[in-house]
Amino acid sequence: MNFDILTLFPEMFEGPFSTSILSRAREKNLININTINIRNYAEDKHNTTDEPPYGGGAGMVLKVNPIYKAWHDVNENKSESTHTVLLSPQGQSLNQDKVKELSSYKNLTLICGHYEGVDERVRKSIVDEEISIGDYVLTGGELPAMVLVDAVSRMVNGVLGDNDSSKKDSFYEGLLEHPHYTRPREFAEMKVPEVLLSGHHAKIKRWRLKKSLKRTLNRRPDLLEKKDLTKKQKKILKEVKREMKGENNEQN
Repeated sequence: MNFDILTLFPEMFEGPFSTSILSRAREKNLININTINIRNYAEDKHNTTDEPPYGGGAGMVLKVNPIYKAWHDVNENKSESTHTVLLSPQGQSLNQDKVKELSSYKNLTLICGHYEGVDERVRKSIVDEEISIGDYVLTGGELPAMVLVDAVSRMVNGVLGDNDSSKKDSFYEGLLEHPHYTRPREFAEMKVPEVLLSGHHAKIKRWRLKKSLKRTLNRRPDLLEKKDLTKKQKKILKEVKREMKGENNEQN
């Protein structure tokens, strides 16, 4: 999978994309990450990429010409078309369903906005969609681009080693993950649940599902409202709610 990132600050990506899982994925050519400096496509000797907005107002706006030229240069010789994403606080919120969708593309071009944003003609001429990573303001689109690349790369076969690993992540199936334990069996008088030591796979699977449902109910009930639960999940969720109600009654 190919990621082309149009940015004013390509040096910001060197550390995050040169370590851990993404670094190994790049070495194996499972993903290709190319950063393009928008300034290289400026049209004057000062490499100007931003201007004050027409009509007045605070801040600066990224010019359309350098971004368009960079985008065209990167994509004109590709055998398959690219899907272009503008990282913007005005975009659709990034979630796991969107991550899955983006992972289906062979080529993704990401445009990192900055200052007050980009000339509206960038959106109209080359952008397929806008994506936000949350309802807050950052200094630019570089950090959101890193988040998007990391999340989408996990969906690429071979990146995690075990192709089923990503399917066990929180949000992949619309639920938060169950608790995890490893050695030692006891720490500060806190013991690993006996069921996880039993070797009984069916019981372990049910325990994990129950804990996943309980954690989601407690922390992100909105996810349960969106999810189409199976009969088994509905049954266990009722069990969880009864137990929680009993716990609350005991406390009162």
